[in-house]
Amino acid sequence: MARESAENRQVFLSTLPAGHGERRLALAVVLVSAAVFIIAVPVAKVPLSPVWAFIPVYQSALVVNDLITAVLLFGQFAILRSRALLVLASGYLFTALMAAAHALTFPGLFSETGLLGAGPQTTAWLYMFWHGGFPLVVGTYALLKDEGHQATQLTRHASVAVLSAGAAVLAAVGGLTLLATLAHHALPAIMQGNRYTPAMVTIVSSVWALSLLALGMLWRRRPHSVLDVWLLVVMSAWLFDIALSAVLNAGRFDVGFYAGRIYGLLAASFVLLVLLIEHGRLYARLAEAHDSERRERQLVQLRTDELTAVNKDLEAFSYSVSHDLRAPLRAVQGYVTILEEDFGERLEAEVRRLLGVIQDRTRRMEQLIDDLLVFARLGRQRLAVTPVQLDDLVKQTLDECRSTCEGHPIAFTVGRLGTVQADPAMLKQVLANLLGNAIKFTRNRSAAAVEVGCRTEADSPTVYYVRDNGAGFDMRLAEKLFGVFQRLHSANEYEGTGVGLAIVQRVIERHGGQVWADSTPGEGATFYFTLGASPDGRVPGRRERQPDKEKA
Repeated sequence: MARESAENRQVFLSTLPAGHGERRLALAVVLVSAAVFIIAVPVAKVPLSPVWAFIPVYQSALVVNDLITAVLLFGQFAILRSRALLVLASGYLFTALMAAAHALTFPGLFSETGLLGAGPQTTAWLYMFWHGGFPLVVGTYALLKDEGHQATQLTRHASVAVLSAGAAVLAAVGGLTLLATLAHHALPAIMQGNRYTPAMVTIVSSVWALSLLALGMLWRRRPHSVLDVWLLVVMSAWLFDIALSAVLNAGRFDVGFYAGRIYGLLAASFVLLVLLIEHGRLYARLAEAHDSERRERQLVQLRTDELTAVNKDLEAFSYSVSHDLRAPLRAVQGYVTILEEDFGERLEAEVRRLLGVIQDRTRRMEQLIDDLLVFARLGRQRLAVTPVQLDDLVKQTLDECRSTCEGHPIAFTVGRLGTVQADPAMLKQVLANLLGNAIKFTRNRSAAAVEVGCRTEADSPTVYYVRDNGAGFDMRLAEKLFGVFQRLHSANEYEGTGVGLAIVQRVIERHGGQVWADSTPGEGATFYFTLGASPDGRVPGRRERQPDKEKA
């Protein structure tokens, strides 16, 4: 079960080990980005015309990408319960909200100084908070990701954790936005119009160093999952973004400004793209599994119909065999009865004795036919499991068995047995066979006694037993106990078909239990049975030297 669970968990990007294909593709993306970066560096400070539509289009695409990525990662967290995934999903939610606040406060876009009471430094500082916060989140993810592979359970309800994380992110974004708007005058000046001040170099270099630190932490935390590999690509693009749009350029609306933001949009798209591809693959696997399950159900239904037809044929065959076997027996019994009634007084004593033997043998043959038919049906008959008052069922069975005592006094003792979940008709067959054997082997004994009781042990199923003080048997012969037609006593001494205990074993095993016995010759026998196994499969009170299958 644990192995199957581990295999199921490896269908997610955060748990699926990165293969050579993913690594090569990611490396190719980074190399192409680096090449474009190298080409753009010499012209990063070249001024371009302000394209005001570029800002809302870019920021809107960024917000949508990051929100979708956050939702998909929160969804994976709900399944895996990994704190690393919760942190990373919160990071993408943070970038989406910060991008929205950054766009609203951008000077000249919606108003001359920006919305939300923004000042000349607001937008630039929001950019710093935004681009400094996400690397901190990625670094935290790198520290927690090994723990996340163990599916750490944060709470029984993932929704509580997601809502709490969302509230924390909203509070953080709100706090940083208030700091950059209402308290912008208290922050160092890093913008002078659309140009950077000397203080900008120090601050943005620190932000850039945080991204480099996060990249290094993520690289060192191996082995890498597919998600880790693409986060490495994201952080590489993040470095190019900050370098072009805030370090190597001169200000807003130059080549570096536009190129850096294009890098930022691509970085936001990488993880989203692979998450969407993953979800497409998972959906395809789900559809395939659904189709496979449908075919399996059809196959099971076909096999069920075939088994039903076979069972009908077997029932018809059983009825035919029963009828064909009973017909000559009834003829023999009829002729013997005629001889006894019409010629009984004229027959010699030895002839009358032989006729009695014939009658007895035909009755045993009929009983054998009945037992064999019952034994054959047990493999096909469905269990009708209901709560059964075992005390009442034992007393009812004893009342029906008393007629076999043949006038010999037997002391019966029945303990408190309680209620069990079982098929009452089948369980009655078990009791009838065990009690019938106990009576048979004790009725020629003085002070004969039969006891029915139970005992319980912690973390184990209840053990029921039928004990007698009759003839008993040698435990060295116990391997034959539950075999069909296997007898441990002479048929002349104790009558029987040799099928009863085989029926007992089959019924008990159909109920998920076990049956065994313990005996000493001349001192009686005890038959034990359970109606379900303990969690570790142990049967309480069972003697290890005894085989699983025994018979009286």
